[in-house]
Amino acid sequence: MSPSHLIRVMVVDDHTMVRRGLATFLKVYDDLELVAEADNGETAIELCGQVSPDVILMDLMMPEMDGATTIRHIRQQYPKTQIIALTSFKDQETVQNALQSGAIGYLLKDVSASELARAIRAAHSGRATLSPEAVQVMVDAASQPRAPGHDLTEREQVVLALMVEGLNNTQIARRLVVSPSTIKTHVSHILSKLGVASRSEAVALALRSGLVD
Repeated sequence: MSPSHLIRVMVVDDHTMVRRGLATFLKVYDDLELVAEADNGETAIELCGQVSPDVILMDLMMPEMDGATTIRHIRQQYPKTQIIALTSFKDQETVQNALQSGAIGYLLKDVSASELARAIRAAHSGRATLSPEAVQVMVDAASQPRAPGHDLTEREQVVLALMVEGLNNTQIARRLVVSPSTIKTHVSHILSKLGVASRSEAVALALRSGLVD
């Protein structure tokens, strides 16, 4: 197959063995090419700009920058790149966060090689692929009323709790050992998801709605 017809794939996962397994899987298919690997979100965003993958297989639970946040950044900066969330988690919050962030697919890590290959090809063509578990979650979610903050990621919940404590971005960054710019992004997403315009409104809503302990 000519290089122009290869589907360029990047793997993002903080576990080395998972990346190696996916790299081995990709070698089996003549139309799939591994172009990069990343073990965290920030590296994934940087590499995306360098290698321009067609499809990314994205883990969701990673340190510093979680998968949903990474997906959101990549989809904003590189909208032609499609992303499949490949994870072990099938709870409602995780599924919704991934899809709302821009993932075109959601599969569990026990998916078969042939199913994953089909999902990659589908994503490259702009078609979604969801695991049965993810579909069920979306069906269940559609019938439930949504409370404020229902779509906050785990890291955003932590940041919100620290905001309630009165910490500023620099202090939160120091506490979580990440950059202030990362915290600024989290805060922006928190305000957007809560539908408020300021930190004080976010804190008041969090306390009123019991979003933090």
